[in-house]
Amino acid sequence: MNTPQIEAKNLANKLGLTAPLFLKREDMHCYGSHKGRSIPVMMQKYIGDGQRNFVISSSGNSALAAALYTRDYNIKHPTEQITLTIFVGKKINQEKLDIIKTIITNNIEIKQISNPKQSAFLMDKNGKAKNLRQSTDKNALTGYEELTRELAEIKNLAAVFVPTSSGTTAQGLYEGFKKTNLNPQIHIVQTDVCHPLVKNDSSTPLRSGRNDRASLANAIVDKVAHRKNKIKIVLKNSHGNGWIANNNDIRSAIKLVNDTEHVEISPNSALAIVGLQQALASGKIFTGTIVCLLTGK
Repeated sequence: MNTPQIEAKNLANKLGLTAPLFLKREDMHCYGSHKGRSIPVMMQKYIGDGQRNFVISSSGNSALAAALYTRDYNIKHPTEQITLTIFVGKKINQEKLDIIKTIITNNIEIKQISNPKQSAFLMDKNGKAKNLRQSTDKNALTGYEELTRELAEIKNLAAVFVPTSSGTTAQGLYEGFKKTNLNPQIHIVQTDVCHPLVKNDSSTPLRSGRNDRASLANAIVDKVAHRKNKIKIVLKNSHGNGWIANNNDIRSAIKLVNDTEHVEISPNSALAIVGLQQALASGKIFTGTIVCLLTGK
């Protein structure tokens, strides 16, 4: 599914940009977020291998994408049903949880527990279901090639800002762009609560407002960072960078986009805007088109 690529002229002017700025509306994807690019591709691969039972541990967006795909698949294949078990943590965003619950069917089960990741691992280890783990699955990278092709249609693409948890989206975009002979800068944006892929150095300062409360961008949860070495290569070879956002940054970005473009964005999507703001504040100059990826709730 193609998602809208909207030029944000008012926001660009407010930021003092001379280059065009686009908002990539992955929050409008039919599967709820940018995870709709990767999760269905992963499931299709394993279904083709004969797998019928799946499990996922998720903070919300991946679970929603998996549930929606499972529902749609079972409607289209009434005699070849697949099952999905969803493990979510006790602190999952309630709005996301409520949305997922509306999709529950006989073949989709959701369990809110204190150890979702370990429970998903155990089901996979015991052969009960295939664990859909985007952070370590190469098939997840393939899913972002479609997104890359859409972004490649934007004239003179120079940089993409990506809200980042595991780094899968950033790596998938980088590898996809290589197939199109493009090499835009890829900038990743994490939170001051969870930023294993972004070092706290002079180029990525933890500015005022840092605290130990939970980040508003509650989809950024991967503290293990299996893709860390790959992301270092992505940032180096694309001439991008990593940025860190605190809650004050996020609130300001949400208000800025609403005031200038009359678009309501989630805290997770706002990370892309914060990353761009920080890049500009650091003296970064962009001579081509910039894209901020609005990933979803």
